[in-house]
Amino acid sequence: MRTDSSPGTLPAREHLPAGDAGTPVLDVVIPVHNEEKDLRPCVLRLHEHLGRTFPYAFRITIADNASTDTTPLVARRLAADIPEVRSFRLERKGRGRALRSVWSTSDAPVLAYMDVDLSTDLNALLPLVAPLISGHSDLAIGSRLSRSSRVVRGTKREFISRAYNLILRGSLQARFSDAQCGFKAIRRDVAQVLLPLVEDTGWFFDTEMLVLAERAGLRIHEVPVDWVDDPDSTVHIVRTATDDLRGVWRVGRALAVGSLPLDRLARPFGDDPRDRDLEDVPKGLARQLVGFCVVGGLSTLFYLLLYSGFRVFTGPQAANALALLVSAVANTAANRRLTFGVRGRGGAVRHQAQGLVVFGIGLALTSGSLAALDAATSDPAHSTELAVLIAANLAATVLRFLLFRAWVFPDRQEERHSAAVASHTSSAPAHAQRSRPQYPHPHPYRQQTPAPVRAGDAADRTRTWEDATVRLQPVRPTDTDPRDFR
Repeated sequence: MRTDSSPGTLPAREHLPAGDAGTPVLDVVIPVHNEEKDLRPCVLRLHEHLGRTFPYAFRITIADNASTDTTPLVARRLAADIPEVRSFRLERKGRGRALRSVWSTSDAPVLAYMDVDLSTDLNALLPLVAPLISGHSDLAIGSRLSRSSRVVRGTKREFISRAYNLILRGSLQARFSDAQCGFKAIRRDVAQVLLPLVEDTGWFFDTEMLVLAERAGLRIHEVPVDWVDDPDSTVHIVRTATDDLRGVWRVGRALAVGSLPLDRLARPFGDDPRDRDLEDVPKGLARQLVGFCVVGGLSTLFYLLLYSGFRVFTGPQAANALALLVSAVANTAANRRLTFGVRGRGGAVRHQAQGLVVFGIGLALTSGSLAALDAATSDPAHSTELAVLIAANLAATVLRFLLFRAWVFPDRQEERHSAAVASHTSSAPAHAQRSRPQYPHPHPYRQQTPAPVRAGDAADRTRTWEDATVRLQPVRPTDTDPRDFR
């Protein structure tokens, strides 16, 4: 999806470096609310598993969602006893709010979360985050609905889960298989741009994040998991399902009207510098052809109805010109939005003006066909006129698509990005142009250890982070020696 108001795109994915000892590459968040009994066993088990199997430095963050029992005390004790554990307190409930707040303050380049009941087998954790570390994917999710997954849960929850995912597929065209599994990960550079677009602060947070990421063309990696249902889960199924359906309606409406600037999440073709120099590579041709054919079919029907209506009180040439003019304006608007993904009002007048030029070409073809028909017979049947117009419109349609794609709606987003990259490259020193791009920070995630988070700071820090999202630097490897050509 493309808009005219995008501030930029994400950089190409690159493999994260191993980093120095003690620098967290992975930050696993555990959102909790009144989990005083399960929290300590969960954290100890997760810490033991990561220390034994995870090859990078890590951190475990306990995100307390306004617990009223002794959960905050347990969390503080764990943070005091284990160096890799920290505690984060929020005064308002909401899993989405907790994840947004913690992920916004984390310095780790890979962010993950899991439920406190550890229903998902921890052996899936490394396969979950490995594609993010390698630069292959942007997000990763555990899937309980994969054929190779092993799941133990009741019939009621199984039915609700599958029904919910069918709703997502039917209404939002989601292609990921499991939206609500509490086992997900995201790269921090993606989270910095994606999360400010996510409105939900509760259980629908996961679904909204995944739908927007998928619509933006980000790569989502799925990992089959072994999952055992927690019979003591405190999730209110009916209320959660109702909130989720409201979220589906809200997101579907936002996508339909094009109010989300998803193109700021676009990725370059690849992380090979040679790929970034490619020009004139057609993008999305198959999708555009399908959209253009659908719009064209509907426009043709609309045109024929208008022509038949105008033909009642005027001649064939005037009826054809009026019908083609009205349908051309509607066709340009529909193709602008649905086929070529241009959102917003910017450039709309220019696009319509260019569309009218294309309309003139179509008018010449169809009017010429009618003139030839009149020359061939003095009183052609109405059905013959329609047949001639359909043939002429087919020829005009092919030409219209080529002109729309190459002239009216060229891929200006990629042109702007290529120009920005070229400008940055030309201004860099010669040795830097031969090596990988340089960045202003000495190390992508070699930062000071974040200060303890106070209870009242979460909302302010989140708002500050959201306001500055576009200006933040991406998490990418950096050369400390320009002569290093690795």
